[in-house]
Amino acid sequence: MNLTIAGYSTALFSTWYFLEELGLLFDCGDGLTSTILQKSRKIEHVFISHADRDHLTGLFQFLQLNARPGFPIIHYPKDCGSFPAINDFTSKFDKHTGHAQWIPIIDRTITWIRKDVYVEAIRNNHVPCDIGINKSLGFKVIQVKWKLKPEFVTLSGLEIKTAIEQLGKEATHSEMKTTLFAYSGDTPCENFENWDNSNILIHEATFLGTPEDEKIQTHGNKHSYLEEVIKSASEIKLGSLILGHFSSRYSDEQIDSSIIACCEKYGLNIPVYRIFPGQVLKNILNTHPVYLK
Repeated sequence: MNLTIAGYSTALFSTWYFLEELGLLFDCGDGLTSTILQKSRKIEHVFISHADRDHLTGLFQFLQLNARPGFPIIHYPKDCGSFPAINDFTSKFDKHTGHAQWIPIIDRTITWIRKDVYVEAIRNNHVPCDIGINKSLGFKVIQVKWKLKPEFVTLSGLEIKTAIEQLGKEATHSEMKTTLFAYSGDTPCENFENWDNSNILIHEATFLGTPEDEKIQTHGNKHSYLEEVIKSASEIKLGSLILGHFSSRYSDEQIDSSIIACCEKYGLNIPVYRIFPGQVLKNILNTHPVYLK
């Protein structure tokens, strides 16, 4: 499945990613609706990674424009109290936004968005909290297909139908899962095996690793360093990597040179794209990768 991915991601200011073909939004920072305009109406499911304001304040305008009976469905980390509060406020301020659904989710929650595609939540440690508490999540979008087992391939259509009726689909077919898309959310670089075999991974890379970086760590929440991300990506199988959430203290040239140096250091052999601070991209995978081995 080809995906058109629009996005914006600048640390501290705003982050959002829109998957047009699937009607999915991951995070909802400022500027979403003013960028994609009427396409925002296509969004049915919103998955919010955590309650930092740069990831959720776009919800107010998005809901005001697009709330309708049953939609959108907003999925949020269960133990974040901000989301019930936003629901309460918006439904009083703009009563029609009460049509939206708010669904608390936890680590490994599976949400089917259509009959062959689901989203799985993956807990991370961006927000320090006890094990079992869910305040920050990443997500995987997984497509499921059923392939007829080899021993049934040569049968006629009628024989296959009879076999399915008698034996069941699980006995006659193999389940094939493909991770179409993965999104780390804000997170320290960790548990990269969760993203193995993803066609597309969007991962944050807030810091380039300069001596001054420690001075701008704020609120106690944890983020990733670029070199850690590139090294970890080189150790798993990915189709392509999109890097975002860079600190605005870096220039475009600093970001590109650092990405290229890290990719060459760790022998990364996949296309690598990036979103510069302050940049909106309406079709990320249609831009020229900063690195292509």
